[in-house]
Amino acid sequence: MGRVSAVRADKVYLVGFMGCGKTTIARALARRLGWRFVDIDELIEKRERQSVASIFARRGEPYFRAAERSVLLEQIQARHAVVATGGGTFVDPQNRAAIQQDGATVWLDAPLERLIVRVPSDGRRPLAADRAEFERLYAARRVVYADAQYRVDVGRKSIEAVAEELAHWLEGQ
Repeated sequence: MGRVSAVRADKVYLVGFMGCGKTTIARALARRLGWRFVDIDELIEKRERQSVASIFARRGEPYFRAAERSVLLEQIQARHAVVATGGGTFVDPQNRAAIQQDGATVWLDAPLERLIVRVPSDGRRPLAADRAEFERLYAARRVVYADAQYRVDVGRKSIEAVAEELAHWLEGQ
């Protein structure tokens, strides 16, 4: 994306819309680099002992976002880690500032049509139940994701190809 900043290249945060492959690509990249894999949503589910969908349904989005920030901030000290954020993690200005100060940021950009196919509207993803809202959220979040240091179009690339591209990019940091 052309922006140069003093970011530590011993940690990378993957950001992007739900269904773009953050968790899968983070796992593959961490394996390739020999780094730790961290998934923010998984850590929230472990701490709360319930699924993200259940947290949204029972406690609401503000409660979830507070838990998300807490879990994110607990990960700041870790080095040599690939972090899969939740779809909304990077949207919060405080989270975004913490992430950008802590490590390299990569936007996994996928076309809306592909995400509609990949993300079921069955309630497992609370913010995907309403298609019009899903599309509005996608458009709004793209503006924020563009703030990441590096963008990868994941629409037609394999997981391994994306992991390899990111590894090369990180090595050049």
